[in-house]
Order: sequence, then structure tokens, then C-alpha cells
Amino acid sequence: QVQLVESGGGLVQPGGSLRLSCAASGLTVSWSTVRWYRQAPGKERELVVGISSAGVSTNYQDSVKGRFTVSRDNAKNMVYLQMNSLKPEDTAVYYCNIFAYWGQGTQVTVSS
Repeated sequence: QVQLVESGGGLVQPGGSLRLSCAASGLTVSWSTVRWYRQAPGKERELVVGISSAGVSTNYQDSVKGRFTVSRDNAKNMVYLQMNSLKPEDTAVYYCNIFAYWGQGTQVTVSS
């Protein structure tokens, strides 16, 4: 049974940082392309970043380039999203996605 569990969200002031985690079970993240999506209230879910199975290819949404960094820890079967210089428009529920599997999401709120 495949399960993805996100964590690390919260309330942060503009300019702050958060690190999201995605813990995977039932599959091996090192063999998978992993994507982070987000969905803001009243908006469609959008791709934030993807990282290839080999970890050599990443694809960031333009609005997060230079601020967000995706990484993986294959030994722990985890994927991370380091988010720096957060802006109010980054407020959303963030989801981890591998193949057809989704986590439950973690809320990120950027507000003063």
C-alpha cells in the first residue's frame, strides 16, 4: 500500500522559510519522479517543482525559482521542499505526488 505523508507546513511571516517533507512508503522515491504541487483557495492545483528519479533534473515553476529547492534523501525515502523568501502568494496547500499517488497536503500560510 502506497502512502505519501506531507509535513512541515505552518504560518510564517513574509520573507521567512519553511521546509516541507514528504515521507513515502510502499514505493521507492529514488526510482520515481517526484513532484510538489500547491493549491491556493479558489485556484487550480499547480505544479511547483518536479525532480527526476536520478535527481539530476529539476523543473521549477518560474515564480519559485531561486527561492525553493527540492531534494531527496533516498536512504530515508523522503523528499523535501525548502522554501525561502516566502511571499503571501505562496500561501496554499502543498501536495507531494508520485505517479498517481498523492499525499493529504500540508497548509502553508504566509502572512504578517
